[in-house]
Amino acid sequence: MNLKKAASVITAVGMAAAMLLTGCSSGDNGTDVSDTVSSADTGETAKTVKNNESTANELTATEVIKLMGNGINLGNTMEAYGHENYAKSGVDPTSFETLWGQPVTTKEMIEDMKAMGFDTLRVPVAWTNGINYESGDYTIDERLMNRVDEIVNYALDADMYVIVNDHWDGSWWGMFGSEDEAVREKAMELYKSMWTQICEHFADYSYKLIFESANEELGDRLNDKDVTGTEGVLTEDECYEKANEINSEFVKLVRSTGGKNADRFLLIAGYNTDIAKTCDGRYKMPEDTAKDKLLVSVHYYTPWDYCATEAINQWGSPDDYNEQNSLFKMLTKFTDEGYGVVIGEYAVMGKTTKPDTDKFYSNLLDNCDLYNYCPVLWDCSSLYRRLLRKVDDEAIAQIFKDRCASNEEGKDYADIQAAAKESMDKALEAANDTFMEGVSIPASDDTAVAWIMYQSSDYSIAYSVGDKYDPTNMTLGIAAQNAEITGEGTYTVGLDFTGCGGTNGVAFSALGIYNGEKFFPGYTVTIDEIKINGETRELTGKDYTCSDDDNCTRVNLYNQWVKKVPDEARRADGDLSEASPTILSVTDKEKISTIEITFTYAAP
Repeated sequence: MNLKKAASVITAVGMAAAMLLTGCSSGDNGTDVSDTVSSADTGETAKTVKNNESTANELTATEVIKLMGNGINLGNTMEAYGHENYAKSGVDPTSFETLWGQPVTTKEMIEDMKAMGFDTLRVPVAWTNGINYESGDYTIDERLMNRVDEIVNYALDADMYVIVNDHWDGSWWGMFGSEDEAVREKAMELYKSMWTQICEHFADYSYKLIFESANEELGDRLNDKDVTGTEGVLTEDECYEKANEINSEFVKLVRSTGGKNADRFLLIAGYNTDIAKTCDGRYKMPEDTAKDKLLVSVHYYTPWDYCATEAINQWGSPDDYNEQNSLFKMLTKFTDEGYGVVIGEYAVMGKTTKPDTDKFYSNLLDNCDLYNYCPVLWDCSSLYRRLLRKVDDEAIAQIFKDRCASNEEGKDYADIQAAAKESMDKALEAANDTFMEGVSIPASDDTAVAWIMYQSSDYSIAYSVGDKYDPTNMTLGIAAQNAEITGEGTYTVGLDFTGCGGTNGVAFSALGIYNGEKFFPGYTVTIDEIKINGETRELTGKDYTCSDDDNCTRVNLYNQWVKKVPDEARRADGDLSEASPTILSVTDKEKISTIEITFTYAAP
């Protein structure tokens, strides 16, 4: 995660201290701990290995995933960014752990996380906080290195696996996409110097310490302008090539530093850490001199409006389950090739526990059991309130505690897979039976449906935003009037927000016709009337018809991200002069109870 999230208000008191201090720990400092893993290839016969230093380097990437169990991030802490002040102030680095609302990390906090059932700790780090890289000096401040070292040892002492990366870090990564070749060269110099120092410092540390090549920046964000001041010049193909190059240099560099780094497990960041983009054939896992020691990292915040905003407050439709299940199945392309898979971040974030969070997490963890992935929860004192050493929601916490690695000790992995598959099938069946109740026009590949995409100005209210029609992707309380499109004619669609208390303004809105291009290619939409709160609203420009995906026909009502009318835009009268993507005039704070649109649909 590279979004700064303010600390949540501490309101709940959860798990008792006794629960935090017992739990799933099965040994000290990674010694004499027996865990059960299965054949990476067949999953049929369980075998027992010792999870200690004498055997850790004998494990394969898919075997170690089973021992990593499920994990948790030390979010918004060591990656909290204050480079300008840190590099110049000379203050203790622990003061920067609190920049984004988290407390200074203690050994007891990490022990609590282990007791909660988390077997892996991911420690995101902003290394350039302590590097004066602008001057060409890439030396990591010793105090920062020592503080990361201290936290790593907290986790190793708690018998956890530990992942350390370079995380967002002020997005210096945008230097790789600079138009200036000298700046691109400096980016690689910085990257190599940084990891050389990290590797040399930790060369002899436990094999349970894993280095991760990057965070979400290997991909489109190589063109970020945060440091360079201008957008980068790399095409998407070139971003793939550069991401592959960086990952390759990472592996070669780590291996060259010797010690346990010669065969340490390495976590390779996927493209944007996006599942679909990482499964794209342009993404290549690097070559490695060590055998079966590479893991791939992706993140999962899908759908974003449910996972990361307050707008969508329900999850669990058949589409939701099918989307999650199909994306996780895609990742088997890596396990089939012997790579371990780590879901380095996932979360349902909110001020309080959202409805259906338990469904989302349970099905995600079932997928990880079915396919042998390690899930690592993104947490910034949302589930575990670090300052109080309390759990926010005991029921949610129990979901993770039930999945700790020691609970699978002695089980045949085939049985674990079968139980996960059965759970997933039952969840999908229940969704088909109950979740679609009250939806007048379900999404279907055989039907064209018109609806209003809507996102409020404060991002707290939303309805089916995106080119795929999903009447369940909505803020609870919205009543929608959608329309099945059967051909030419006049149709009316609407949204009623009174059930959720009304909404403020518009950040985005469009009229969509799902499968419009499929069944009615070249048809045009002409807006006849828009009513806000029952009153006709005068339009500020001409509407135009277009499609972003060659399936959904769209008319933008308020889309501030579109800077010009696309070349393929069309209108019934053929006149695109004064056409605009923002034809609806609504102030940010205007209270909206209802929106109603009447339009004419016409053949070319």
